[in-house]
Amino acid sequence: MSIIVIPARFASTRLPGKALLDIGGKPMVVRVAEQARRSGIARVVIATDHDGIAETSRVYGFEVIMTRADHATGTDRLAEVASALALPDDDIVVNVQGDEPLIEPELIRAVAGLLQAKPGAAIATACHPITTVDEAFSANVVKVVLDRDGMALYFSRATIPHARDAFAGTARIVPAGVPLYRHIGLYAYRAGFLRRFPTLEAPAIERFEALEQLRALWHGYKIGVFVSEGAPASGVDTAEDLARVRALFDLDAKPL
Repeated sequence: MSIIVIPARFASTRLPGKALLDIGGKPMVVRVAEQARRSGIARVVIATDHDGIAETSRVYGFEVIMTRADHATGTDRLAEVASALALPDDDIVVNVQGDEPLIEPELIRAVAGLLQAKPGAAIATACHPITTVDEAFSANVVKVVLDRDGMALYFSRATIPHARDAFAGTARIVPAGVPLYRHIGLYAYRAGFLRRFPTLEAPAIERFEALEQLRALWHGYKIGVFVSEGAPASGVDTAEDLARVRALFDLDAKPL
């Protein structure tokens, strides 16, 4: 069985209260939940520590789980949900961020299906090829290196794999064929792993890279990676992002 959990916090450094901001006549968290439901996964749960988000989500007919406000990571919040719902260890929990109103239902379905197809993996996620130098060398772009079976070997903010000759000097290019992939922050977890995650020691590689998925790799858990052909629509982190997404919904609402 698969379930989608949408962590939705009210607090946000760059865009306070963004889960409840209006997008095309509906709160953002509701837009996200509607996209999630279109994936074909019937059960969609909104996990929040905020009464206003909970009340609004219920008005639109979505299931809500109230969670603690002191979780260190989003994965810890999902672990609380998995325990609260007493999900069987093999159930698949898909984490869809609450600021992704344009997330593609097909991508959600693909990541959940990949984990279902890889019984040796505890987690599944996604990536897409990097084709620009700016992405290749940005520390804000997380890269993932895969093995021959499509399992993650490592995630990093560094440029990996590093094309020695193409990246030498100042005239850098991304050569054809180099397996440079940008990580997409969509995850599916086995419920049993989620309950273990908060008990795992956080290694130095996680702390220095600021990437919590490295904790799973460091402890020997496998992460399957779905390779998407292109980049998904970006989420809403800033006022500029919000204006862009609102404009898209307004455009869709206009009669032809």
